[in-house]
Amino acid sequence: MKKGNEHKMPRMEDILNLPVQDPPCAEFSAALINWVKVEGGRQGGDDVALIPFSRVDDFVKGESANVECPASFRVESRRKRTEGSVSKPRVDGYLEYTLYWCSYGPEDYRHSDSSVGDNLNSKPQSGKGSRPGRRHMMRGCLCHFTVKRLYTRPHLALIIYSQRSHVDKSGSACHGILDRNAVGTRAMYAPRISDELRQKVMSMLYVGISWDDIIQHHTDVVERHGGPSNRDDFLTRNDVRNMERVVKHSTREVHENDVDSIPTWVHRHQKHVFFFRDASVTESFVLGLQTEWQLQQILHYGNNSSIALHSTFGLKKFKHPLCTLLVFDSCQNAIPVAWIITSCFNGQDIPCWMVPLVERIRTRDPRWKPNAFLIDDPSFEISILRDAFQCRVILCLWHVRRSWMKSLLKKCCSLILQQQMFKYLGRILYSVRDGPSAIDAIEEFMQIFVDQFSFMEYFRDQWLPRIDMWVNATRLLPIANQEFSGAIESYHSNLKSKLFGEQHSGSWMRVDWLVHTLTTEFHSLYWFAQYTEETCYFRNLKDCTFSTNSWYRALQIPDTDVLLDDEELRIIRVISQSNRSMAYTIWNPGSEFSYCDCPWSRLGNLCKHVIKVCILFRNRLVARQSIAAQTYRQALLSLLNNPPDDPIVLNHAILQVNRIQQDIKGLEDLSNSGLLQPLTTLETNGHVVLDNLLPSPGLQ
Repeated sequence: MKKGNEHKMPRMEDILNLPVQDPPCAEFSAALINWVKVEGGRQGGDDVALIPFSRVDDFVKGESANVECPASFRVESRRKRTEGSVSKPRVDGYLEYTLYWCSYGPEDYRHSDSSVGDNLNSKPQSGKGSRPGRRHMMRGCLCHFTVKRLYTRPHLALIIYSQRSHVDKSGSACHGILDRNAVGTRAMYAPRISDELRQKVMSMLYVGISWDDIIQHHTDVVERHGGPSNRDDFLTRNDVRNMERVVKHSTREVHENDVDSIPTWVHRHQKHVFFFRDASVTESFVLGLQTEWQLQQILHYGNNSSIALHSTFGLKKFKHPLCTLLVFDSCQNAIPVAWIITSCFNGQDIPCWMVPLVERIRTRDPRWKPNAFLIDDPSFEISILRDAFQCRVILCLWHVRRSWMKSLLKKCCSLILQQQMFKYLGRILYSVRDGPSAIDAIEEFMQIFVDQFSFMEYFRDQWLPRIDMWVNATRLLPIANQEFSGAIESYHSNLKSKLFGEQHSGSWMRVDWLVHTLTTEFHSLYWFAQYTEETCYFRNLKDCTFSTNSWYRALQIPDTDVLLDDEELRIIRVISQSNRSMAYTIWNPGSEFSYCDCPWSRLGNLCKHVIKVCILFRNRLVARQSIAAQTYRQALLSLLNNPPDDPIVLNHAILQVNRIQQDIKGLEDLSNSGLLQPLTTLETNGHVVLDNLLPSPGLQ
């Protein structure tokens, strides 16, 4: 073959012309990458490839999961540069440089037990000094690669694989199933326990399980699986003791000054941070937290399901309020999947942290998409939320309901007055489409209960200035069902019980304390609760102070325990499950503003009896129209009753009605899954009329 026709290897100067490879799987290895050998330069002959920088961790995990040679790649060296520090950067110049090396190398201590003394004064190949604590696992493995975050393309990572095979200097396999000398030893498996097992053990330690019980539990699980099959199955007492020391000596204060402590914590726990912006003269403080376990939960429970935002917790106690992103499991338990701490109270910072969070999720699963996003504050910019998650936005009334209920219990002593006032407060929001206007409803409410001075002062100061915002939100947005309100309220109660204890009062104004508590103790409680639910282990050790959601408890009440004595269904009684001789009374049943006289409800909570009645009414289709159903019905009927004369405007109106039909179909799907109340006969009739008037396909 002539020299001119030979295939030339690209030079390092040509790397920017290489394709950027982004495999669709969550984690990927070198086997899924098309590698190119480069000619000349320091990397001459090495395999190179370009991937998105955001996927470097996925590549490292994929390489560590090699079936033939399970490994754990450690960071052997790391260097960073700041932007603007290089006037004329090379094509392969880096902002960040990281050298990863298989933990079974590069030193080889397999045959050096007799000559350890001779090796102590010699510098190992890696230049890191001796590693006496890891000699038992050093087998001379030369597998290593370099990752460069390119200076001229910060969003790209150049992977330079110098040695892709797990071999020693002789070229022979030095660990894994291909190494005959490793068969039957730990060298067959990964050198360290997995992150998943580390998370499991750390969570058990944080919830108070002794290391002896952890070891015994782990041994039982391995025996049930038929014996050890990977490194995790070789968990030792020393492994658990080392993690126990980490738990005991972990501290929330990495600096006496909270302002300096947070950046240091962020630097040390980058895997837990999806967004960070320190406070400045022009910008507010924002810190977004999400652990690997939380990311897995939002991928699992948030896809084709619902996500909720629990906003501004600790507004009066903490230095900066806490927002939580929640998903819901099969038992309707709210699981925190991200925490956002921000000094901005009005939601203006939502776009800055929400976009990177969604990108982080869809990097793992590009097809991930929720079907609804629940908010508890109508001041948020709805279009931003809708665009970010590409789903409908639904208003949840748990916060306004809880606030009104607790204030009534505190400021009004009469039980009869409490339930009457609570019902009237609900009418203010129901007045959007049903009965008098909101202004008339407010005036009527304040005139009837004018003698309740304490509550009226609270209502004028706290709610009257923003009642229009809530009324408009109920006009424009669907309303979430009581089941989700109960789940969010349960999470709210758990936050209060764990963070608002008097023993923590001296730490409330420190952000580092809040961050540390959330990512260790509080996170572990939710991990452990899910673990006990899925495996049935340690059920007797489950934290009794963690409140279960009212919807789950409502399912335990038989339908026969709901007494429908009143033909007009103005009052319902539900038999107590702990004392069969007692029954609790529910006023205004089936509404978002039902009132129960049970002890849990008398603390301002949404109780299981109220939700049980809502479920029963919904199943029997006897509940009154929800606020959401009223809103959509009115929008449809207004277009039907007042068709425009202009044909262009009429065509536009028909398109709008079609869009509303699509939304209603989506709401019916959500209703079937239990998120929204089902549409009543009035709404169905409205759809029939539309189907007769419009040429577009009707609802199925």
